[in-house]
Amino acid sequence: MESENHFVKRSGWLRASVLGANDGILSTTSLAIGVAAASVAREPIVLATLAGLVAGALSMAAGEYVSVSSQLDVETADLKREKNELASTPEIELDELSKIYEKRGLTSDLAIEVATQLTAHNALEAHARDELGLNEISRAKPLQAAFASAISFIAGGIFPLLISIFAPLSQMIYFQYGFSILFLALSGTIAAKVGGSIIRKSVLRICMWGTIAMAMSALIGYLFGVSIN
Repeated sequence: MESENHFVKRSGWLRASVLGANDGILSTTSLAIGVAAASVAREPIVLATLAGLVAGALSMAAGEYVSVSSQLDVETADLKREKNELASTPEIELDELSKIYEKRGLTSDLAIEVATQLTAHNALEAHARDELGLNEISRAKPLQAAFASAISFIAGGIFPLLISIFAPLSQMIYFQYGFSILFLALSGTIAAKVGGSIIRKSVLRICMWGTIAMAMSALIGYLFGVSIN
């Protein structure tokens, strides 16, 4: 009998990867559109897109690492506190654990028996999982999140860069917008399939907000491009 495929196991790296890819597509495309709306030359568009790609990837990686590291620090501190409490007041901790199981539907006697056996097996693991809500699947992984964010940002942002290099300059904005919507739709579809969510909802959400972001970038380029040139 095959084991069930639970999507929650992918939540850590999936979140960072999807966020990175979508941000890579959207931010670099918006930057390219904004500059294209304000410029009549290709070089500023390519330079801005390349700079946005590099800066965005490093920024995503740094941001994810700092954020997830802070989460890991909190989890580590909670585990250390729980370990000290298990050493100093084991009876109280056992009673806390049994009450948790009672609230989940076990009888008082069965809850005590389960808490006693799990404590004997691995007390810290039992309290981490059932009292603190921590386990190996959900534990914060800073390096994994940072790496996934950076690589996915580059994977998403490389497409607007290629378009800025090869697309006709007179139709740059339209090419950037059209291809970015396709890329965002593809990203949303992949994320929905991997995460087990509704594809249409995922695609509609990212394309709608992407259109708004790119429209605002184009508007800024048109409004301020004349004074820059």
